[in-house]
Amino acid sequence: MKIKNYLIAIAVLSFTAGISSCKKNNASSSSTDTTTEAKTQADDQNFYTTESDAVTNDANASLNTSGGSYNETPAGIESPVLTLSCDATITVDTASNPRTITITYSGTGCLARRTRTGTVIISFAPGFKWGDVNAQISIQFVNLKITRILDGKSITLNGTRTVTNVSGGLLRDVATLGSVVHQIDDTNMSITFDNGKQRTWTTHMTRTFTYDNGLVISTEGTVSGQNRFGDDFSTATEAPMVVMQSCDFRLVSGEVKHVGPKVTTDATFGLDINGQPVTGCPLVFYMKVVWTGPNGNTLSAILPY
Repeated sequence: MKIKNYLIAIAVLSFTAGISSCKKNNASSSSTDTTTEAKTQADDQNFYTTESDAVTNDANASLNTSGGSYNETPAGIESPVLTLSCDATITVDTASNPRTITITYSGTGCLARRTRTGTVIISFAPGFKWGDVNAQISIQFVNLKITRILDGKSITLNGTRTVTNVSGGLLRDVATLGSVVHQIDDTNMSITFDNGKQRTWTTHMTRTFTYDNGLVISTEGTVSGQNRFGDDFSTATEAPMVVMQSCDFRLVSGEVKHVGPKVTTDATFGLDINGQPVTGCPLVFYMKVVWTGPNGNTLSAILPY
């Protein structure tokens, strides 16, 4: 009887120890998963927003270059505010309805930070004036692959973006006007990540253009969908995301909050490697990502972008 009780006790202790070990392993795994997801989601979000907005700038530039009467600028004369990127060529169709301007990206390494391949098609109604209040263009992304030179990370975009000139006015006149406001809406933007995962994101952003030694673009709004891990998320700006032409159209400041089922993260941009705000235009900017771990502890990471 004593031997039987002894064996039962050993079995119970072994079972309890196994559960404890399993809990520790699960906690460690959860912490690792949370850390990976927090860092990756913040970077994916910034990569997508920065690069899709860069394409929107190219769309504006193409209107400057070849919009003719639609942009109230003589054809062939570029606005000094925005010019077409060195890796892009355009084709204009003024006979179709809607009218179209197609941008083709060559994949050349003329840009220091990225390479791009694919096409973008800008569509607008015959006779529209881009400077009118609530004038609207459609931007279709067709297999647009952007690869970041810093780490080889890539995303491929397919879908349609609508841009509305809410305030009216042209970017070439922004110094005189004080500001120009555009609304950006993506309802079916497909993103394919470099691990093969494909997701659809919805974007509603307001971009305010002002002038300070070049364009200053402040963006606020929301992005939602599923991240590359298959988790639903929503993102909102806590402080405007500011891009400056005088810093080669790079993101110089801003803050966003990502909310998901596993982790909520706060990402602050425009920092140095020590997590301090940067003045000027350094070679590399950093973002600080802060989130709460599974044990309630606060975790953080500083990442280049």
